Amino acid sequence: MWAAGPGDGEGPAPRGAGRAGQGPPGRRARAERSDPDRGATGSPERGTPEEQARAICLRLLTGSPRTRKQLGDALHKRGIPEEVAQEVLSRFEEVGLIDDAAFAGAWVESRHHSRGLARRALVRELRTKGVESTLIDEAVAGLDSEQEEETARELVDRKLRSTRGLERDKRIRRLAGMLARKGYPEGMALRVVRRALEEEGEDTEDLGYGYE
Repeated sequence: MWAAGPGDGEGPAPRGAGRAGQGPPGRRARAERSDPDRGATGSPERGTPEEQARAICLRLLTGSPRTRKQLGDALHKRGIPEEVAQEVLSRFEEVGLIDDAAFAGAWVESRHHSRGLARRALVRELRTKGVESTLIDEAVAGLDSEQEEETARELVDRKLRSTRGLERDKRIRRLAGMLARKGYPEGMALRVVRRALEEEGEDTEDLGYGYE
C-alpha cells in the first residue's frame, strides 16, 4: 500500500500564495472545500506521472471513498496519461483502496436511510458515478418493495402536517410529487399518500382507479 510523502505534492504552499490576485487564504480554503477535486487537480504535483497520479488519488480518497471512474476523471483533468492512470487505478483496486462494490453498497445504505431515496433514484446516482450495472444491481437488491413502501410512508408522515389546510388534491400532488422526486413509482406514491390522508379522515373514495 502506498503512502503519500514529500514527493507526492504535500509540501508547503508555493511562495507568494495569498498575494494580490490570488485571494486571501481563507477564501481559497472555502473554494477548495466547495470543490473537493480542486485540491487534487489544481495544485502542482511533483515527480513522475505515476507519482503524481498516486498523490492525486490518495488525496481524494483521504476525503471520502471514490469510484474508479471518479478518480479516473480527476487524473484525466490533471493531464495524467491514460495508460499511467489505468495502471495506478488498477493497482489501487488490487490493494483495496478502490472498491466500487463496497462504495455502491455504502451509498445505497446511506442515501436510503438519510434521504429516503428509492431504488430508482439510487440507481441513477450510482450510474452518474460510473459504477457498473452489475454492481448497482447487487447494491440495490436488498431494497425490496415492502421496505421502499415503509420508507415512503415515513416520508409522507413527516411532510403531512405542512400540507394541512390545503385542498385535498393539492395535498396529493405535493406529497406524491415529493415521493416521485425521490424515485418512488407513481402507483406506490399515490397509494401511500391516499392511505395517509384516509387515516387523517380525508374522503378519498372519489379518487378513482388512478389512485389505487
